[in-house]
Amino acid sequence: MRIAITANGPGEVAGWFRPLVRRLYEHDPSLDVTLFCVPDEYATGYEAEFARRLFPSARVIEPKAYVQFALGRSVENVPESVDVVQYLGGDLMHALRVHARLGGAAASYKFSKASYREKFARFFAVDDANVQQLRDWETAAERIVTVGNLAIDGAILEAQQPVEAGVPEDGIVIMPGSRGYEVENLIPFFFTMALRIVRERPGLPIAFGISPFTPLADVRAAVEAGGDPRVFAQRGVLHEEGGMPYLTSADGHARFPVLRNALAAAKHARLVVTLPGTKTIELAALGIPAIAITPMNAPEKITVNGPLTYLDRIPLIGKPLKRTAVVQVAKRFRFHTQPNIDAGEMLVHELHGTLTPGRVARVALERFDDRAWQREAGERLGALYEAHVGAADRMAESLVELGGL
Repeated sequence: MRIAITANGPGEVAGWFRPLVRRLYEHDPSLDVTLFCVPDEYATGYEAEFARRLFPSARVIEPKAYVQFALGRSVENVPESVDVVQYLGGDLMHALRVHARLGGAAASYKFSKASYREKFARFFAVDDANVQQLRDWETAAERIVTVGNLAIDGAILEAQQPVEAGVPEDGIVIMPGSRGYEVENLIPFFFTMALRIVRERPGLPIAFGISPFTPLADVRAAVEAGGDPRVFAQRGVLHEEGGMPYLTSADGHARFPVLRNALAAAKHARLVVTLPGTKTIELAALGIPAIAITPMNAPEKITVNGPLTYLDRIPLIGKPLKRTAVVQVAKRFRFHTQPNIDAGEMLVHELHGTLTPGRVARVALERFDDRAWQREAGERLGALYEAHVGAADRMAESLVELGGL
C-alpha cells in the first residue's frame, strides 16, 4: 500500500504518526510511506528529522518542499500517486491538496468541518463525543470509524524505551515543552522552580525530560539567557559530564540531569510537572500523577490556534491586543488539559495565570507529599483511556481496507 500522511507538530508526529505507521508496517512490511510535514505555528522545525530517525525507509518531505509541491511544482522524492492520503495534523486543506495531486482515498482523523463532509472517504473518530461532533458537521454515519486516541499507543511505545542514567527514582520529572516560547521561557522557569524545591528538600531527585524535538543547543541558550523577565527565572548553565548533560546552577551546587526518554523516566518518578498538551494525555494513559501549568506571564508570546496567534506581529498595537485576547480566551475554559476536560474534573492538578517559580515549587511539594492524591489521581487517570489502547491497530486495519488491499 502507498500512503501519504500530513502532520505538523511534535505531538502529532510522535503521538499519532509514530504508533500508526509502526502498526501499518506490521500489517504490510512493503508499505510505501510519504510524510508531508506541513507548515504550522505549532511545529518546531525538527519533525522531519525525527520522522526519518523513526522510519528510515519512509519518504519525508520538509515544509518548504511541501509548499512547492502544493503550488503544483515537481518535488524530489514524492510518488506519482498513492492509495490513501491520511490527515494527522495541520490544516485539513493540506491533506486535501495532497489528495488532489496524488489521488487515492482521503481520510481524516479527529478533525473536520461541515464543508468537508463529502471530501473525505473516511473520518476516524477518537471517541463518542468526537463522533457526535462529526455528525453535527453533517458527516455521513457510514463514513465514520471510531478507533480511539492514537496518543495512548504513542505513550505506551515511548514508555517502553530504555531508561537512561539519571532517572529520578521516586522523584520529580519536569517536561517543559518543545515550542519556541516554551523552550526559551519555561526551561528557565522550571529550572528556577527546581532550585527552589531542592533548597527546601536537598537530595530530592529531579530531572528534566526534554523533547526529542528540542536540540541541546536550544536548551543551553535558554537556561543561559534566563527567559523573559516576566517569568521570574534565574540563569544557569548546561554542561556535560560522562556523556550526560546537566542543567546546573551558576554556583554549581545544584544540578539536574537532562533526559530524552521522558515518559520512560516518568514511570519511575512520583510526580511530573509539565504543560497542557499531548504529554498530559500520555501521562494519564500511564497513570502518572502530574501538575500542568498555564503561565500567563507573557501571553502575547504564546502560540494559539487560528489567526489570533499572529496578532502580536501588528506594529505598536499587536502585542497588547494579543495579550488581552489570549487571557480572555484562557478564562473561558475551566480546564486546560485534555484528561481533565474528558473527566469533567481536575485529575491533573492545574495552575493558571501569572505564576512564579516559587509558587509552583510550593504546589509541587504539596502534591509530592500527598500519597493519597497520587494513588487516586494515578488510578483514575489510568482508567480514563483504557478503552483507547489499540487505536493504532484498529486504524491501521481500516486504512489497509480503505487502500483496497
